[in-house]
Amino acid sequence: MESLLKEWKGETTIVRYDQPTGAWVFIAIFSTRLGPAAGGTRMRPYSDVQSALQDAFRLAEAMTYKLALCGMSFGGGKAVIAIPPDFDPKFRSGVLSRYGELVHQLGGLFYTGSDVGTSSNDMDIIAEKGSPYVFGRTLTAGGAGSSGPATALGVFSGIQIACQHVFGERSLTGRRVLVQGAGSVGGALIEYLRSSGAEVKFSDAEEASICQFRDDIGLQCVPVEEVYSEECDIFSPCALGGVLNSRTIPQLKCRVVAGGANNQLAEPEDAARLKDRGILYAPDYVINAGGAMFLAGVEAQGWTKEHMEKEVTEGIQNVLQKIFELAAKKGITTEAAARQVAEKRLSAAI
Repeated sequence: MESLLKEWKGETTIVRYDQPTGAWVFIAIFSTRLGPAAGGTRMRPYSDVQSALQDAFRLAEAMTYKLALCGMSFGGGKAVIAIPPDFDPKFRSGVLSRYGELVHQLGGLFYTGSDVGTSSNDMDIIAEKGSPYVFGRTLTAGGAGSSGPATALGVFSGIQIACQHVFGERSLTGRRVLVQGAGSVGGALIEYLRSSGAEVKFSDAEEASICQFRDDIGLQCVPVEEVYSEECDIFSPCALGGVLNSRTIPQLKCRVVAGGANNQLAEPEDAARLKDRGILYAPDYVINAGGAMFLAGVEAQGWTKEHMEKEVTEGIQNVLQKIFELAAKKGITTEAAARQVAEKRLSAAI
């Protein structure tokens, strides 16, 4: 863990050990150039403490670029609550409440919302001690609710631009789309895709999601172990990160990768692997920015639903168009192009 802390290029790392539960809490602040850091709170078990800290670092950096590219006046950060494998759910409220105290103690350095493993109900608990630095509480608690549908809207809008770039038109009618992960983002994305006339398949490890989309709606469920080799036009990762790597990329049978999961690339070289295979990659922190825009826009800037949808749709489409054009012009990966555009805005803030 010491080497990770020494090598990280971010601004600040807050580390807490929750004695009652054995959970580790990491808040990684990568940049505050554009404003106070903002990022979700992820809560899940990890194989070791180092993996949890590394996840927080990678997510905080991606969040910085995400918020810079979508034009929000926030810097980038991320929180990870690494719970033990044998974590007892009855202690959940306690660790979230103590985490809320920590967020409040930071005095506005870090604003947070839900992420993998947390929900709007969890944000209600965190906000009891962490207010006013908590986004995404339930509607009954005065918050904006889940950011999943807004994230899905952004991904859907980004897929349209990717189709225009690769196939010459934005229309998704008849396009074969495989959605990996049918949770709050993937499930909402499936509905957008079906409404647009796309031919949708999905893959998920959760029985509840499989029942909902296969048994109730009638969509084809691709087995988890076959998802990367399934032929499609667009592959949309909407589960956990690290799914695009040296093992899975050679298996892909698609023209576009565009999904809502964070940190889809297992390592930087994977962007070049996708480019070499002729697969257009929509950088995850660009295409999945809708959730962050929704929470910050609605709760911090008072956006209406209609205004939010316009900002998410047009904002993500415009930035992706610029990134795709820059990558094609310079012969670089879309990941490199996205970072160039983001760094330009970050540099302008100095």
